[in-house]
This record gives sequence, structure tokens and C-alpha cells, in this order.
Amino acid sequence: MTRHRAPTLRSGADLAAAGLVAPEAVAAATKVGARYAIAVSPAMADLMAGRGADDPIARQFLPDERELDIRPEERADPIGDEAHSPVKGIVHRYPDRVLLKIVHACPVYCRFCFRREMVGPEGLGALDAGQLSAALAYIADRPAIFEVILTGGDPMVLSARRVREVTRAIAAIPHVKVIRWHTRVPVVAPDRITPDYARALRAPGKAVYVAVHANHAREFTADAERALGLLADAGIALVSQSVLLRGVNDDAETLADLMRAFVANRVKPYYLHHPDMAPGTAHFRLSVEEGQALMAQLRGRLSGLAQPTYVLDIPGGEGKVPVGPAYLGDGDVADWQGRRHPYPPHDTEG
Repeated sequence: MTRHRAPTLRSGADLAAAGLVAPEAVAAATKVGARYAIAVSPAMADLMAGRGADDPIARQFLPDERELDIRPEERADPIGDEAHSPVKGIVHRYPDRVLLKIVHACPVYCRFCFRREMVGPEGLGALDAGQLSAALAYIADRPAIFEVILTGGDPMVLSARRVREVTRAIAAIPHVKVIRWHTRVPVVAPDRITPDYARALRAPGKAVYVAVHANHAREFTADAERALGLLADAGIALVSQSVLLRGVNDDAETLADLMRAFVANRVKPYYLHHPDMAPGTAHFRLSVEEGQALMAQLRGRLSGLAQPTYVLDIPGGEGKVPVGPAYLGDGDVADWQGRRHPYPPHDTEG
């Protein structure tokens, strides 16, 4: 396994020294970085080296001056986390599950991040011991909470020791049956995933899921595949999340390759997110109609095992809804190639 010893790149000067941005672009990268944090892990720097700013990996992580173009429809908190946060670190939007945001740091900072105003060195920070205790008490006091979703930031920036402590604390709440971790770490910093780390995630008597974020098949390096294998072999159920991004994965073959890469690594495709209205991210967004057309092209091209659900988070915090293409018409149904076939209406008097 390749061990990446180089430091994470955190500034325009770092990116230039690594050959990822031209010297004349350092000032612009620094200006963007003053507003939205920069972090490129060694694994991702290796992937984009020598490929230019339009490479689909580079587009995800290299700062772009267009990020400073804020549109009227964009919001600092596009999915309304704060409106549904009864105590620090908890987002309680749905009756049977909560988000637990322990940290607001990440191993990389995605340029399209919907929490970009909250994460990074100048973001909301980590929960202290008292705040974490209050968050756990909130969960323990509400028997309707079936699932706890750890997010942030990226909760897998925590050490194996801290992951084990948090997992045990949540598992001690009897009515919580599912613990889900949302992370990019197995892909962008795979050397963090060790056998001990995988064991730290386990919670006897509870179902543990890890939702793995990747947006392009090239992110599945040999090291990433090893990390995912360690998690799967430890009995952790793996699901995926991706964001539909212009210039990264906005064609059917690229999306198909991505979903096949997930399935080949024992990760069940789960969500394909329509980009949120985060500030400075308009250059990544497609129309919903374009996304629906791409999803229609995946039907038939990929098995059902490899089909994600295309979802949109309603701005302001009203939750996510599926927005995939419709196949039923008035008296007919479309097949995966778009051909229409008659389908009789339901006869209530038959």
C-alpha cells in the first residue's frame, strides 16, 4: 500500500509549489481561500497532478474565482441546518433520525460544499465534552430517534480512539438501532482507514453504515479500494452519496462508471444529490431537467443494484425529495430506451 507522507495543501502557495496551479494564479486562489477553506489531501493531489484545472478531480478541489460570484438565490445555509438545530451539534429534521455534527473540519474541502460557510478553520469548530454530552442527552430523551447520522465536516477526521468512544456512547442508547457515518475519508485519505479504525466503528447489536462520498470513478485508487475493503470485511454496510456536478460527472457514461465503481467495491449506490444553493457554486449546477435526463439514461444501462436515487434538498430545510424521471404517462409507460407502451388504467369496478 502506498503511504502518503506529504502534507495536505492548504493555500494558494501550497498548490503552486505542488504544480497544481500556475504561479500567476496564486493571488486568485489566495483570494478565494480567504473566503472558503482550501485543503487538498496528498491522495487527491496525486490524482490531479499534471492534468490541468479542468480535470474532474481538480474541479472538485482547486479554488476557482467563480466561487466569489454569489447569486441572489444562493444561501449561506442552503438546507436549513440552523433552523432545525435544537441543541448545538444536532440537526433534527425528520422524526426518526438526527444528524450529529461533532466536527466541522474535513480532510479536503470540496468547492461545491453546501456547508462551506460552516466548515474549515474559521467554521463552527468541534463540540466540546459538555456540548457532546448535551447532544447525546437530547437523543437519549427522544425514543422516536431510530438512527443517528454522524456528519459535519467529516467525522472520520477523528482518531480511532475517539470514533470508538462516540460509537459506544451512541450504542448505549437503547432506542437507537442504526449508526451512520458520512465521510470522504476512505477515498481522499485512505491511509487513515486501518483494521483498528474499522473495528472502532463496530457496535454490537446495532446496524452500522458508512456513507462514502465520491463523484468520479478515478477516485477509486488502489488505496481507496483497500480502505473500502477493510470496512466491508469488518461487517460495515457501505452506501454511497455523490453530487451531480457540471464538468465532473455530468454525462451518462461517467456516472455509469462511478456507480459501477461503487458496486465493485461493495458500496451500494444510495443518493445522487442535485447541487444545493450554496454560495458561489452556480458554475457546478445543472438544471433538474438535465439531471432527470441523465438518470433516464442510466436506467437499462446499469442494473438496479447500481441505480442511485436522484434527490433534491428543498431550500430552507424542508427535507430532501426524489426528483428522478417519470415513466408513467396517460395510458402508457416508457421503457428504458424512451419508447412508449400502452398500460391500462386501473379499473376500480373490475
